Amino acid sequence: MAWKKNRLIESFGSLLLVIVLLPGALMNVILTVNNNPENFVLPATVNSSKSLICAVQNHSQGEELLWYRENGRVDLRDGNKINSSAICISISEDDNGVTFTCKLQRDQSMSISVILNVTYGPTLSGKDVQTAEEGSNVKLDCNVKSNPSAEMTWYKNSDALNLEKNHHQIYQTSELFQLSISKVQKSDNGTYSCQAKYLEQTRTKDFHLIIEDKKFTVPIEPIIAASVVVFLTIMFGVIARRQKLMKLCIKDQRPQSETPL
Repeated sequence: MAWKKNRLIESFGSLLLVIVLLPGALMNVILTVNNNPENFVLPATVNSSKSLICAVQNHSQGEELLWYRENGRVDLRDGNKINSSAICISISEDDNGVTFTCKLQRDQSMSISVILNVTYGPTLSGKDVQTAEEGSNVKLDCNVKSNPSAEMTWYKNSDALNLEKNHHQIYQTSELFQLSISKVQKSDNGTYSCQAKYLEQTRTKDFHLIIEDKKFTVPIEPIIAASVVVFLTIMFGVIARRQKLMKLCIKDQRPQSETPL
């Protein structure tokens, strides 16, 4: 009985020792990705590949690792999880700004992240041909993707566009280079070019603007309103005339009094 009691005390003591030492052991564990102990930005180019190697430093036991792409879990092979784990990324434009995070499975608050900074030249897109009626407002949307941002310029018929106050307006974001033209005229007809300069590269996208004559439209609503007014005026006139005729008829039908001799 005493033997069993001693074994129980020893087991409890061992468990207590593990509980006491576990936080210290965990605190000594360090995660690194490509030998970096802190979060970092990784430069990359399109159509290249990058390897990320997450490793556990100062481990006293087998530590399982997890990889995440943004909030999605990355599937790892069984032999690619314990103490060291590597992933290979085929770089595309869509990977720009994406975060990859390595976490310790038993304490996921211990993690290290890598943000991809993918550089690529500009790609331009938009509606090739646009037709507008004279006097209307037009917007030419040049969609642009580039990292870093390209230097953008509008051209008209191969010449730099002369921006006229209250007639032209440019709006630009990281993915849009827009030209607005207010109350277009026949002189606005032509080919507009959205040009992007990136390092020593130049990309151009053409937009053909066709201005048509202003179409004559019959103002239906005023005509309807005028017709209603005329109709009501005629009806009121007819009713008034009819009432007047009826009064005359009633007066003529009254019996005449006899004239005394």
